[in-house]
Amino acid sequence: MTNERNSSEDKVLVTAALPYANGSIHIGHLVEYIQTDIYVRFLKMTGRNAIYVCADDTHGAPIEINARSQGVEPEEFIARFQEEHERDFKAFDVDFDIFYSTNSEENRAWAYRIYEALGRNGFLEEQSIEQLYCEKDERFLPDRFVKGTCPRCEAVDQYGDVCERCNATYEPTSLKDPKCSLCGEPPVGRTSTHIFVRLDAFSDFLKGWITSGTLQPEIRNFVEGWLREGLRPWCVTRDGPYFGFEVPDRPGKFFYVWLDAPIGYISSTEKWAKDHGKDVAEYWERPGAKIVHFIGKDIVYFHTLFWPAVLEGSGLALPSRVVVHGMLTVDGEKMSKTRGTFINAAEYLQHLDPQWLRYYYAGNLSSRPDDLDLSFEDFKNRINSELVNNVANLCHRSISFAGSRLEGKIGRPSDGELEGKAMDLMKEIREHYEALEFRKAIRSINELADLGNVYFQDREPWKVVKSDVEAARATVTECVNIAGLLAVALEPVVPRLSAVIQEILGTAGRKWDDACFDVADRTIGSARPLVSRVDQEQIDALLARNAAAPVPEAGPPPADAKTKRTEEPAAVPDAPTIDYEKFAAVSLKTGRILEATKVENADRLLELKVDVGEPSPRTIVAGIAEAYPPEGLVGRNVVVVTNLAPRKLRGIVSHGMVLAVGDGGKDLTLVEVASDVPPGKPVR
Repeated sequence: MTNERNSSEDKVLVTAALPYANGSIHIGHLVEYIQTDIYVRFLKMTGRNAIYVCADDTHGAPIEINARSQGVEPEEFIARFQEEHERDFKAFDVDFDIFYSTNSEENRAWAYRIYEALGRNGFLEEQSIEQLYCEKDERFLPDRFVKGTCPRCEAVDQYGDVCERCNATYEPTSLKDPKCSLCGEPPVGRTSTHIFVRLDAFSDFLKGWITSGTLQPEIRNFVEGWLREGLRPWCVTRDGPYFGFEVPDRPGKFFYVWLDAPIGYISSTEKWAKDHGKDVAEYWERPGAKIVHFIGKDIVYFHTLFWPAVLEGSGLALPSRVVVHGMLTVDGEKMSKTRGTFINAAEYLQHLDPQWLRYYYAGNLSSRPDDLDLSFEDFKNRINSELVNNVANLCHRSISFAGSRLEGKIGRPSDGELEGKAMDLMKEIREHYEALEFRKAIRSINELADLGNVYFQDREPWKVVKSDVEAARATVTECVNIAGLLAVALEPVVPRLSAVIQEILGTAGRKWDDACFDVADRTIGSARPLVSRVDQEQIDALLARNAAAPVPEAGPPPADAKTKRTEEPAAVPDAPTIDYEKFAAVSLKTGRILEATKVENADRLLELKVDVGEPSPRTIVAGIAEAYPPEGLVGRNVVVVTNLAPRKLRGIVSHGMVLAVGDGGKDLTLVEVASDVPPGKPVR
C-alpha cells in the first residue's frame, strides 16, 4: 500500500457530510453546509474547477424502524425528508452542484464494487460475534438502538458505539447495563456471523496518511491516539430487518450504513458526471481530483480511519484534505428545546434573514476545529454594526448620493493611493478565504468598508457638491468602486446582498481576478434596500416559539433575567390619549444627515447636521451613538421633529429630534425614508 496523493489541481471535489434522512436540518447542521458553501463559492470565483457534492444518507435501522412506526415504506419516508432538506438548503443559499441520495442504483453498484475489491485484495474476513438481541422486539439491535454506561469513563446513557463524553469507541456488548432504546428492556446476547474490514491491516498506511498535511494538527493528534491504541477489524454487515443494500453473497445480511454512506460521495459524483457529460473516473480513480471533505467532530473516526482505509484497499483516490469544524452552542450552552434554542432551519426562516446567519457563522469560523457559539446578543450587534451600519452603509450611501445628487453618473477613478490600499485588503481577504480563515476575511472586509466610509466622511461630498459637482463626483466614484470590491469580497458569504450591489453597479458575474476600480464613466442603477437590521423582537419571537415551556406573562423581571433568553419583554404602556389637534401640531419632515460627530464626554450623544429643506442645516443632538457610528450616518434620509423648542445638551443647542425605534442604547433603529425623497418634505 502506498500513500498516493492526488496530483490533479484542475478539479476540486468538495463534500459536506451527508445529512441523515431521519429528521430536519437545524442551525447546528447549517454550520457545516454554510462553511462548505462559502469555500466552494470562493473556489469558483477564483477560477477553480470545483463542484460541491452532497446527498441524503438514507439507510440504516433507525429509518426502517421510524418508517414502520409511521405506517409508510422507507422509500416514502426518506423522500419526504429529501424534499424538506433540499428546500431548506436552498433557502440558506447552500448551492450544491448535486444533492443526491444514497438509496440509488449508482450507490448500490459502487458498494458492490468496493466490497468485491476489498475481498479480492484480502481485506475482508468473516467472524462469528455475539450481538445484543431484543427478545421483545425480536431483532438484533444496531449500535444506536442500545444505550448504557460507558465501559471507560462510566458516563450513563451512552450509545452502543461511541461515548459522547470521552470519545471512546467500543462494541455494544461492552456497555454496562445496556437497554434497548425501543422498549427499554435489557437485551440478551446472541451469536451471528458477519463480514469485517481488516482495519488493523491499514495501520501503517494510516499513520503516513494522517501526517501528510491532510488533517488539522488538533485532529491529527487526536487520531494518532486511536492508532496508538490499535485498530480492530470493522464490522460492515448487519442482520435484517434493515433498510439498505443486501450483501451480494450473504442473503439476509445488509451493508452497514457506515459502509455505503461515504460511498455516497462517489455515487453522487457519478450522477453529476453523467448529467454533465463527464467521467466519474476523473474524480475518484487515481490520481483523481483534489478531494476535500468537511465534517463535524462527531464523525472524525469514520472519515479519518475507516473511509481512507476503504478507499486505499479499493485502489481509489484519497481525500487531499479533511476539514473538521467544531460543534454549535447557543448562548454558551448546548442547544435546548426547553430554552428554545434547538432551532430547525424552517423555524429560523420564519423570523430571521438567512443572510444574517451566513454572515455570523463566517465571522466566527476559522481553520481550527473550535466550537462556535451563537450568542444572539452578539448576533444582533454584529449584524447591525458590521453588516448594516458599516458594509451596507458604505454601499448604500455612495450609490444613494450618486442617484440623488449626481443623476447616477459615475466618473473615472483617479485616487491611486486609495485604490492601492483597497486592493491590498482584497489580497488579504483572498488569502484568508484560501486558508479557511473566514473570520479574518470578515474582519478585513469591514476594514475595506471602513476605508470607504472614512474617505466619504472626510471629503464631505454633500458640502462640496454645492460648489463643485465634479469634485463631489470624484469622491463618490472612489466610494462606489469600493462598494464594487465589497460585492466581490462578500459574494461567498452573502451572495444575495452581493448580487443586488453588482446589479446596481452593472458588474454582475465578476470573478475575483476581475475586481478592481473599473466602475467608470457610466450611469449606475438606483439605490435600494440592501439588508435590514436585526430587531430584538424577532429574536425573542423565535426563541419563544421554540421553547418547550410556556412563555411567562409579562411582569417584574426575575433576579436572573439576564440569563433568561425566552421571556417576553414587558409591554410598553401607551401614553395618555391626545386629540387630533395636538397631534397635528407636531411638525414631521424628512431630513438628510450631512455630518455626524461624537459629542465630547457623552457616550450616547452625536451632534448631527441635518438638511431639512431650509437655507442652512440644523444642529440636532441625538442619543444614538451606541447604535450607530458617526461615519455610518452621513447620507441617510430620516424623519425629524422640526418644531420642538430648542434644548441645550452638553453645551450644544439642539434644534429638533430624529425619530428612532427601540428601547434605547444599542437597541435603536432610525426611522428612514427612501433616498430619492428630498429633504423638507412633510411626513403625514
